[in-house]
Amino acid sequence: MTITVDPELIAAGREAVAAGEAESVSGWVNAAIEDKIRRDRTLHLLRASIAEYEQEFGEITDEEIAAQRRSDRHDATVVRGGRRSGGSKAKSA
Repeated sequence: MTITVDPELIAAGREAVAAGEAESVSGWVNAAIEDKIRRDRTLHLLRASIAEYEQEFGEITDEEIAAQRRSDRHDATVVRGGRRSGGSKAKSA
């Protein structure tokens, strides 16, 4: 099999090898493909779960999603920096 890979991706693979993050560029590419397969399978299962939920309970509305986001932000644990109010970035002095 022959594949064409963008030069910047090959450079990133070589950098990963040089940094000791991968044993070879081929290994690095294989790991990336494996990650993509896992991600695609996870997204497929998520889409199927959402479709099943919506079939039973009705479509999830934009308002419900916004409310859940607000709740998630409120319940989040800050691990670095402070909590920002109003969702805007803190200004540097």
